[in-house]
Amino acid sequence: MPNPQLSILVVDDTKFSSAVIGHTLSQAGYNNIRFASSAMDALRMHEEQPASVMVADWLMPEMDGLELTTRIRQLDEQSVHYTYVVLLTAREGDNVLGEAFDRGVDDFISKSAMNEQLLPRIYAADRTSQLINRLLDENQLLATNNAQLEEHNLVDRLTAIGNRRYLIQRLTEVLRNVESRGGACCLVVMGVQNLPALSERFGDTVQQEVLRGTARRLQQLVRPTDVIARVDDNAFAIVTIADQAADLKPASFRRLHDGLNLKAFKTSEGYLSIRAGMVICTLSNQQAAPEAEALLQQVESHLNDAYETNLITEARLG
Repeated sequence: MPNPQLSILVVDDTKFSSAVIGHTLSQAGYNNIRFASSAMDALRMHEEQPASVMVADWLMPEMDGLELTTRIRQLDEQSVHYTYVVLLTAREGDNVLGEAFDRGVDDFISKSAMNEQLLPRIYAADRTSQLINRLLDENQLLATNNAQLEEHNLVDRLTAIGNRRYLIQRLTEVLRNVESRGGACCLVVMGVQNLPALSERFGDTVQQEVLRGTARRLQQLVRPTDVIARVDDNAFAIVTIADQAADLKPASFRRLHDGLNLKAFKTSEGYLSIRAGMVICTLSNQQAAPEAEALLQQVESHLNDAYETNLITEARLG
């Protein structure tokens, strides 16, 4: 059975198409439907009240469905919400659809088969969006509870991810495992170079929003088994493992680097970009590794090099 209160946002610059979609959804029992005639109107409406499902035309003037999806994802990132995005398209081909999926689109409806595809797709979107948003709520509650366990002092209170002490503990465990069992590990340190400038210009609130947004984005970009922590006022660290050191080259972390530098963050002062530097240090069981704290400090000391070159910098143990 459909959820009558499912928040649906229909975005189409053609009134006839919007009317057809709205009629079909209303007849199916959905009654929380809003309509936007442009992508900018959709963004405004979504910011006022986040939609659970957005049905948008791929081809629209000023801003197409792919760019709209990117902007929706940025808004959702700020509000810890997930919007299931369905694009209406007459375009075909694996390359086209592959690009759209890479941009965050969840599903498609062929305009030529609208009557047959619309409701089944919305039913699926309904179930999926409810599940994801419930998990987000539960994760947020868990993060809040974890942040309150101050006696263990392993959680960064601002971002609700691990703190420096947590990173050192986990890095120590990983180094011991690599030494005894083989394989390789990599310590990645990322600093937000322009955070002081953003703080000076916009204040502490925006600084905190950027740090929380950076933490959330890193959590989305890393693997579930990776260790992530905030290790300094404007720096984060990740510990990752692999079967061999060759799998932990700078190119392996390009997605992380680009994910921070090429996509702006939604804040109370608008969309702001950061300049993130990244340093990596890869170790195998054939190397004598320093203590975890000493290793972290050594990698952190190369952040200025990363800032100057805007490249992923490798720190090699002497």
